[in-house]
Amino acid sequence: MSKTYVWDRFVRSFHWIAVVAFFTAYLTGEEDSALHTYAGYLLGILVISRIVWGFIGSPHARFSDFVCGPRGVITYLKGFVGGAVRHYLGHNPAGGWMVLALLLGLTLTVASGIEVLGLEGHGPLARVQIQKPDPTRMDTAIVARLNAARRARHDAEEWWEEIHELAANVTLGLVGIHVVGVVAASLRHRENLVRAMVTGYKDSPGEFRPPRSRSSRT
Repeated sequence: MSKTYVWDRFVRSFHWIAVVAFFTAYLTGEEDSALHTYAGYLLGILVISRIVWGFIGSPHARFSDFVCGPRGVITYLKGFVGGAVRHYLGHNPAGGWMVLALLLGLTLTVASGIEVLGLEGHGPLARVQIQKPDPTRMDTAIVARLNAARRARHDAEEWWEEIHELAANVTLGLVGIHVVGVVAASLRHRENLVRAMVTGYKDSPGEFRPPRSRSSRT
């Protein structure tokens, strides 16, 4: 089986840096630390770069190479379970949908995090903070409006924090499914997909690669 260069340097770098950045942000989420914020910004830059690269990058990095409709995904999964497995040089249809799901999950996580920062008065969406009014120096109506604005800001911040946490947890779940899929595909296709994402090289596929029978192994 000959080797073919599939994953370009950008795709490989994006993949592994995104792994480190996501888990760094996830594990520091409760600490309200600068590291959490910077890891989130890095993820945002990576996601935007990967989306752009999906249109102008190398052939197997482009969305047009691996994004298909639901029928293609169902057909692939049926073949995967049944043993008549089509071996794709780039992402298979199920893997292509996982790429989109992970990009969407990361986008929602980063966007909601930036929104939370903005409500706290930081980051590119920073709002002017509403100071606690002094009822001894202000008109009663003004104090009431300022307090209402502060409550609304607080409620919005809590809502976006919930969205941020949910998006991060869903993305973590997708990462888990992705890992399981990579292991299963590596076993079914008899290739090391993790190594391919390190070196960039994969086995050149035939049309179908069914698993070997017991008789062929003896």
